[in-house]
Amino acid sequence: MPPSCVNSSTVPAETLTIIGGVDDPALAGAVVIPHAVVVAGAVVFGLIAVGLAWPVPVALARATWPTRAPVMALLLWQGIGLAGGLSMIGALALTGYAVLPAHAFAALIPAGVFTVYLLAHLAATTVQVTAQRHRHLALLELLTSPHPTRARTRVLDDAVPVAYCLPRGAQSVTVLSQGLLDRLDPDELVAVIAHERAHVEQRHDLLLLAFRAWRSALPWFPIAARAEVEVAALVEMLADDHARREVHDEVLARAILQVGAGGVPGAEKAVSGSTRVGDRFRRLAG
Repeated sequence: MPPSCVNSSTVPAETLTIIGGVDDPALAGAVVIPHAVVVAGAVVFGLIAVGLAWPVPVALARATWPTRAPVMALLLWQGIGLAGGLSMIGALALTGYAVLPAHAFAALIPAGVFTVYLLAHLAATTVQVTAQRHRHLALLELLTSPHPTRARTRVLDDAVPVAYCLPRGAQSVTVLSQGLLDRLDPDELVAVIAHERAHVEQRHDLLLLAFRAWRSALPWFPIAARAEVEVAALVEMLADDHARREVHDEVLARAILQVGAGGVPGAEKAVSGSTRVGDRFRRLAG
């Protein structure tokens, strides 16, 4: 008999979980999983889910190295989110099998419901964000005018310094206020535009969308909010790194301060709840 197969006639029925959930003498010799293995698997997946839900993200949020390697940190946050979701689904599925070994469909209901719940929130968040961007773009058409020399750039007639991007694929636009144009010198303006273009070209909005959906799905879960804030801060650092290729660090730092001086939504809005705000300036000063 192959080592991967167990004859169900030689093992007590209560110790086996038959794949497919059919307990039939006619299936003697079919591949089965010992009940203890199913229980152990559920415990292991549960422990992984707990680790990825609390100590691991907390440690990553407190670490200092992400400011030196924001790309690696972002990949790690994505891995934590994906592995955490899969481990929770796996734990629910194996727990169902452990409790109802002879009823595969019923055993998978909790895992299936949770999976549909997460995917539904991702879809709902995508629809909501897309609709908001359409409305925002319609307002921009009314309240702004095209920049005379820069393509896909709109100018808002407001004295407050404002700069942000509106991602829409090939139709993405960068919005600058007249107050910002009047306040910044040419190098600082280059820094701001390069920073905002980086958000559009690197599609940071897709990354932020996934974590926004995670937070929407688990509003009671503090790590979901922490992850969204940390990812937003790291995305700002990535955009900074893109702008640093075109201007000196001190120029970029001055430009960021100018955009934030008005106390309005700009580059700092998404990271207002993160300790990474200070890290962002320290890495430019260092």
